[in-house]
Amino acid sequence: MRILIVDDNPTNVIIIREILKKENYRDIVTASSAMEMFEVLGIGEESNELRPRPSDIDLILLDMMMPEMDGIEACSIVQKFENLKDIPIIMVTAIGDSKKLAEALDAGASDYVTKPINKVELMARIRLALRLKQEKDWHKERDQRIQDELKLAAMVQNAVLSPAIRDPLFQVHAIYKPSFELAGDLYSWYPLGEGRYGVLLLDMMGHGISSSLFTMFIASVLKDTVTTYVDPEKVIQELNRRFNQLHLEKQLVQYYFTAIYLVVDTRMKRIDYVNAGHPPALFFRNDGSVTTFDSVCCPVGLFDKMDIEPQTIHYEGDGHIAIYTDGLLEAVQGGQEEQHEFLIEKLTGSHQWNEVAMQAMFFDDDIPQERDDDKCLVWITLDKGAGDE
Repeated sequence: MRILIVDDNPTNVIIIREILKKENYRDIVTASSAMEMFEVLGIGEESNELRPRPSDIDLILLDMMMPEMDGIEACSIVQKFENLKDIPIIMVTAIGDSKKLAEALDAGASDYVTKPINKVELMARIRLALRLKQEKDWHKERDQRIQDELKLAAMVQNAVLSPAIRDPLFQVHAIYKPSFELAGDLYSWYPLGEGRYGVLLLDMMGHGISSSLFTMFIASVLKDTVTTYVDPEKVIQELNRRFNQLHLEKQLVQYYFTAIYLVVDTRMKRIDYVNAGHPPALFFRNDGSVTTFDSVCCPVGLFDKMDIEPQTIHYEGDGHIAIYTDGLLEAVQGGQEEQHEFLIEKLTGSHQWNEVAMQAMFFDDDIPQERDDDKCLVWITLDKGAGDE
């Protein structure tokens, strides 16, 4: 433990240093003024900038009454710096004025001792301050480890998201903006052969670590499920079965997810889909009409078995499909009808994917980092060989 003694009186410094040495605290640094203390801590001359090197001081014994700058003002300056504010500061004072002592504590001092120095009292307060410092450092290190692990987990979660497909008759792109490091939305798509493609977008109930773990579980079984069962009804039923195998019935919170899964057959010009409690997808046809995928069954995971009626839509010519999670609508005031009209207005136009426009329209906003919900938009272009814009 490294202790910094700050006092303009050499005698006081000697007394405190000898007390500390007898208690086996031998890593001691001294300063005769607030400015010297700032130098030791790495604070610049103007007291408003911090030098790059981190401080190795674990405790400061700071004299309250010093020339040029007293201990209270010096303490308040130290508290301005994030990497210094956790260093405990014990004020050493001959003043018995309770208002001054309260002012020192308000400035950031953790404790105080009065002169003449009482050895027992001083060491008791030092041991308490250092113990609290150790506990605080432990919590900071643990929190940093957790943050590092969350960032790594977010990278892994992002890696399972499907890359864009740019085939002549079928293109699919997505933008995803999670509300936290870990998120509960998942999009995925697979070529199924013979001009068919399976596309799924799901939104897990809740946020954070628990929801992301459930999402990753679904991601781990999704490819085998889609390629084995193919048909939307069978795929959703299998995901429901696998999700219920987690045996979550004893949990206080009922976990489930909404999902929309569709199979696009570019040869037959046919779309088969199941909407399991998800916001309805929008199909913008070449003639200007809009078809809503609003035939809905219950979300996945609520019941052991699901009654599902798969839907089929036929199309001709160019078009595009917009699939989204409800976080995309968080800025829209009003009910479902107003939200529906808002999306139709914003997404009508060219069938080709324009990521810059979509980013500006839905994802570049002033909403704080920790929003209420994740945002995801999946865009499917159906045409006769158009390329990217």
